[in-house]
Amino acid sequence: MKISVLGSGYVGTTAAACLAELGHEVTAIDIDEEVVASLNAGEAPIHEPGLDELLTAHAGGNLTATIDYGVVPETDVTFMALATPSKPDGSIETSIIESAATSLGEAIAGKPSTHQVVVKSTVVPGTTENVIAPRIADAAGEDFEISMNPEFLREGSAVMDFQEPDKIVLGAETDRARETMRAVYEPLVARVATNVVETGIREAEMIKYANNAVLAAKISTMNEIGNICKEYGVDAYEVADAVGLDSRIGRAFLDSGVGWGGSCFPKDVTALITAAREVGYDPSLLDAVVEVNEKQPRRMLELLDEHTDVGDERVAVLGLAFKPGTDDVRESRAIPIIEGLRERGASVVGYDPVATGNMRKRFPDIEYAGSAGEALDGAAAAMVVTEWDEFAALDDEFDRMADPVVVDGRRIVSRRDGLVYEGLTW
Repeated sequence: MKISVLGSGYVGTTAAACLAELGHEVTAIDIDEEVVASLNAGEAPIHEPGLDELLTAHAGGNLTATIDYGVVPETDVTFMALATPSKPDGSIETSIIESAATSLGEAIAGKPSTHQVVVKSTVVPGTTENVIAPRIADAAGEDFEISMNPEFLREGSAVMDFQEPDKIVLGAETDRARETMRAVYEPLVARVATNVVETGIREAEMIKYANNAVLAAKISTMNEIGNICKEYGVDAYEVADAVGLDSRIGRAFLDSGVGWGGSCFPKDVTALITAAREVGYDPSLLDAVVEVNEKQPRRMLELLDEHTDVGDERVAVLGLAFKPGTDDVRESRAIPIIEGLRERGASVVGYDPVATGNMRKRFPDIEYAGSAGEALDGAAAAMVVTEWDEFAALDDEFDRMADPVVVDGRRIVSRRDGLVYEGLTW
């Protein structure tokens, strides 16, 4: 099939590359000329394992990129993978996808055949039908089909998640729309045993939010239990291992620590809370999920305070990305850690294998090291925030610290002898 993908962020770029790998002829459309040039050169504009290889394989062949919406009528299906960031009140900002919907409608106006539009952006129930579709219709009339296909891609493993999904959710209201989406994913379903869920558009929109809310709640629940475990001198990870053996629970997302961040969990849980209140429901459990997550970095700083005064001292922050495998620093737990250290008068030096450039945009006036050892050199303390594998292998590097106080927010550090070592929840 011929497919166009609007938006070349994490979701759009991964989807475009993986759809090309499935044999479809894909055109990525983005307003950023640098991103378009990068894609056409076979280079990923983001750090995502496996993505460069796919782009190198398909750029100029099954995958091309452009800023021109004029190519849309030449395709059978358009995926909308535009950002829906949070507004100050927690609701989603739809202006980007609304503008794209108008441009899309103008592009397909007069097309002799019915065009299929698939919303892949994360939007609250009712948005596809009440916000996006009317803007397409204003320019194109009613001769198009619209459906919803939420993504469940984890940054750091997005390519694998697309190619080996737990589920594919197809939200549509007509047989024609469902048949088209089945055809898009048929090469994948034929190769990989997965669950295909066919549902209505609003149900598909809600499944995405419910999915992330449950996962966020699971993490916050274990963090709360981990905090209690620490007070009793109990190993929270041994507890998690046993709890995870229950088939109703499972071991995934039970590692207690400094909390969740990134582009999905914070935005989606907050959006669901806001949307619930807009329809008159008080989501008190989700409020608590967020509250627990927000207090974890503060607890990490409080543990540091118990052992040393970092005023005018050098403190290393190891890990700046919100999770390993990505350079994304959105809602990274390193941000409140850095802010808290600066409030205490510390001289902060940060290190991350890939995310330094993005964090530098947020904190341009702190020091950044080229290695973990360099960051630890002369430091009075170290805060381990992201579970990069290389931090587990640190050994003699800790001997470069002035006072070996280490607060580990992820239980990743292997060497603990000779250190004043504090685990966040164990």
